[in-house]
Amino acid sequence: MKLSGVTVIYNPDKNVHTAIESYLPFLSKLYIVDNSSKNNEKIFAQYKNVKYIPNLKNLGIASALNTGAELAYKENFDWILTMDQDSVFEEDNLSKLINFTKKVDMKKVGIVSPWHETRENKEKSSEKVEKLVEVMTSGNLVNLQAWKSVGGWKEWLFIDCVDIEFCMNLNIHNYEIIRYNESCLKHNLGNIQIHHIFGKNFASTNHNYIRQYYMIRNMFYLSDLYKDYFPKNIYSMKRGALGRLKNIIIWEKDKYRKIRNMYRGYRDYKRKIKGEYPYKN
Repeated sequence: MKLSGVTVIYNPDKNVHTAIESYLPFLSKLYIVDNSSKNNEKIFAQYKNVKYIPNLKNLGIASALNTGAELAYKENFDWILTMDQDSVFEEDNLSKLINFTKKVDMKKVGIVSPWHETRENKEKSSEKVEKLVEVMTSGNLVNLQAWKSVGGWKEWLFIDCVDIEFCMNLNIHNYEIIRYNESCLKHNLGNIQIHHIFGKNFASTNHNYIRQYYMIRNMFYLSDLYKDYFPKNIYSMKRGALGRLKNIIIWEKDKYRKIRNMYRGYRDYKRKIKGEYPYKN
């Protein structure tokens, strides 16, 4: 099993070293794709087997992932580990994921994902292995033959729903998405806050107003592409958007800009606008 990795970074801080050092020893090569506006190559000069690619502007997560995957594919790697700058594999969790992946059929499996541990503290599944429609990007082992056959991540989505679309695309091309729950990734998902009221816990993600735009706009594009294949998942996404709106109204700050951008996202979907956020505020 020839294993590479791609880490997408954006204005990284010193904690990026902790993340990288948790998985770099397991990789033959790591591609660090930097969406920052400045060159941060010096930060990573200490590492061997690392190729740093500065975009010098934010091209979006899909473009950065494709850059790393394309380089790995050309260098004849079989799998690529997809990481963000905040996620960490502790102890032997990555070796568990790799050992499991060695046993799968590459002709059938597109992604092997770990269990994602976030501040939402979702109850972990009792099953060791699950076949899913979608998983989050960070911590995944992606079959590069599968990546190539479905055309990679859709860059016009730019940020949000990039992971969901890729998984759904793999599914309809008969590649399985597998989560191996014996492996765990610590994933810093958004700026989650847990609120307690009437004996219940409510989680608000506190995504900024620009992310609210992408999440709404791309959700509707995703619906157009996959509602006939995965109606339950699309319905769940739309319910989640309503829940997010409620959380913004009740719990979160910057309510006006966030709600305005949710409307903008829907309006721009109707206008067929894609790509990078087109507004100055």
